[in-house]
Amino acid sequence: MVALRHCGEPSRNPERSEGSGKSERTLVNIFRELGLTFVPLFVAMDSVGVLPILFSLTREMKTRERSRTVRLAMLTALGLGLGFSAIGKAIFLFLGIEVADFLVAGGLILLVLSVKDLATGKMVEFQASPMIETIGVVPLGTPLVVGPAVLTTLLILIDQYSIFIVLFSFVLNMAIAWILFRQVDRVIKFLGNSGTVAISKVVSLLLAAIAIKMIRQGILEILA
Repeated sequence: MVALRHCGEPSRNPERSEGSGKSERTLVNIFRELGLTFVPLFVAMDSVGVLPILFSLTREMKTRERSRTVRLAMLTALGLGLGFSAIGKAIFLFLGIEVADFLVAGGLILLVLSVKDLATGKMVEFQASPMIETIGVVPLGTPLVVGPAVLTTLLILIDQYSIFIVLFSFVLNMAIAWILFRQVDRVIKFLGNSGTVAISKVVSLLLAAIAIKMIRQGILEILA
């Protein structure tokens, strides 16, 4: 009777159920960490906030020049973010540089550009420069797209989560930024010449305020 009772019961595989439970928990943890790494990087990168600055910097460019500038900015930001994630701490330690120094330097660059635009109406002189797309490196690629805030966030997240998940979230944010930046042409066509000039002045004033904020944060961190 005992043997028959055992034969009638369905067979159970505890190892299989335990394995499926682990895989489910692993997937949940992966998506959880993706969310916890994506959101801070999205906030730090602030692609939506950079869009009007990109618009102001490139409003006098032709469509092809603007596309090259955006592409160069994305490549610069992507390379800087990935490279910094790998060897950023070592470089900073070797050179004796801190994130606060990066904040002050980036803020000074943005302040000079914004004041120049407010005073002369142009952040960058286009007529005499055959390499106008280099503004895709500075200030667009860095410090606007990937600056001190993004680099600091990357270092903090890598200490807390898997580096592969952090880098995936970073690349995903870069893809979103690239999609947004490609809409600048439509914005310029919609606003027209007078509209672009007016918005450019407002953006330059905001950019100056952002620059002052970066410098202030850097100085406070140095003095702390």
